[in-house]
Formats: sequence, C-alpha cells, structure tokens
Amino acid sequence: MSASLSSQLTVPGPIDLSTVDSRATTGFDGEKADAKAALAALGDELGELQEKLFAGGVAQTSPTRVLLVLQGMDTSGKGGIVRHVAGLVDPQGLAITSFKAPTPEELAHDFLWRIEKALPAAGMIGLFDRSHYEDVLIGRVRQLADPAEIERRYDAINDFERAFTESGGVLVKVFLHISRDDQKERLADRLDDPSKHWKYNRGDLDERMLWDDYQEAYAIALARCSSQDAPWHLVPSGRKWYRNWAVATLLLERLRALDLQWPPADFDVEAEKKRLAEM
Repeated sequence: MSASLSSQLTVPGPIDLSTVDSRATTGFDGEKADAKAALAALGDELGELQEKLFAGGVAQTSPTRVLLVLQGMDTSGKGGIVRHVAGLVDPQGLAITSFKAPTPEELAHDFLWRIEKALPAAGMIGLFDRSHYEDVLIGRVRQLADPAEIERRYDAINDFERAFTESGGVLVKVFLHISRDDQKERLADRLDDPSKHWKYNRGDLDERMLWDDYQEAYAIALARCSSQDAPWHLVPSGRKWYRNWAVATLLLERLRALDLQWPPADFDVEAEKKRLAEM
C-alpha cells in the first residue's frame, strides 16, 4: 500500500526551500490531462464527506470543523485553489476568508484576534487565503514587529492551533511552493494578457525584491510551527494542475480519516413513514 500524500508532503523539520523542486509531482504518476481527470474524480467523495461534516454541525451531533490554511508567495496559486478545489464542494458548508493588511481596529488587538473571529463553526470547512502566518512572514521580513515579538508569535501560533484542534478542529496547512522563475513567468503572463491585468499588483515586485528574505521566513515558520496535529504540507506548485490535485487530495485524506457518519434521526422513523403514508 502506497504512503498517503499527506505523509509524503509533510515538512519533517528544518528545510532549505532552495533545494525543493517546485515542479515536482510527488505522489502523482501522470500528466496534466490525467491530473485534471483525477481532480474531477475526487469531487463526488469530497462532496459526500463534506455533507456529512455539515450535517453533523447542523444536527449539533459533532463539534468537528475543518480549516484549510493556504500560504505562499504571490502567484503561488491561492486563488486557483479556491476556484478549482473549493469549487468541488457545496458552498453552503464553506467559509472563505481572504486576509489583507490589518485594519486599524485589528491592529488595536493581538494579531490572532481577527483570526479567531474567522474560524469555521462546527460542520464547516473554512479556507484561509493567507492567515495568521502573515504576522511571522511579512512581519519578520518588513520588520513590522521587533524580534522579541516575532519570537512570541511562533509560540502563540502553536498554542492557538493546539487549542483549535483540541476543541474539535482539524487543520490542513499548505505551503504552495514556487520558484523565483515560476513567479517571474506568472507575473509576465499577467502583464501580457489584458484579461489578467486586474490581478497584477505593482507592489508584488517590491515584495519580489525580498525573495530570499521571504524564503528564510517561510522556512523558519514551517519548522517552528509544524506539529503532529497541525503539520505543514509543502505542495510543489510550479505545475498548477499538480497543485490543484495535491491540495484536493490532502483535504480528502483528512476528511476520510475523520470517519464521518450521518447524524442519527432524533425521531421515530417508522412512525413518520406511517404518518406520511396516511396523508
């Protein structure tokens, strides 16, 4: 029996991102067309498992909730995951949050305040497009907080994630890994295609100048904040088709492991069948 994709992509400890092939297709033996077909084939099972999760929340029979955290450099594909992976499940059981620069109100609180407000309720799948990790990534690179505060945040994140999992939460943390060349190609594509100009942000080039600093910040966060219940998964994202299949598969594996069941009826089923037959 082959190893799960989760075990193959879990970050084992300290990592040098410059040595990781962004175009690898770990766990998948096929080409682009095969991956697209495989992704579509996951839809039915993902949908059924999500419905069971959602039903448990509605019936208040289970506290289980799932949070998919997406992090990655600009153009790594967070938006693509929302379209191609989140689009496989029922939107009524999905809560998507895209974190931007914090507002004045958010800055007046601890960095986790806005994250806690956005956590999914029981039965829901939450998807974070960027997350609390921004505060140890851009916060570190742009020196938005002093070193002592950055150090405190790693421990605070670990405590926060432990509390989430102990309360019935399931974390699926995904780092979408691309190379500097991948990013350059994708930014050029946005500039060459008028239909993609709306995606282009001039500030992306400012951040690109700090590429090496961000790679170091990511490597530290991946190593410092990966635990048995909340491991980081590194998904090579130089090939979009593999990235989409891999993230969908990681989510499916975690849902399967929950052994989700339909909530039992809180009424006499046979009595209700009799009542209905008599009407």
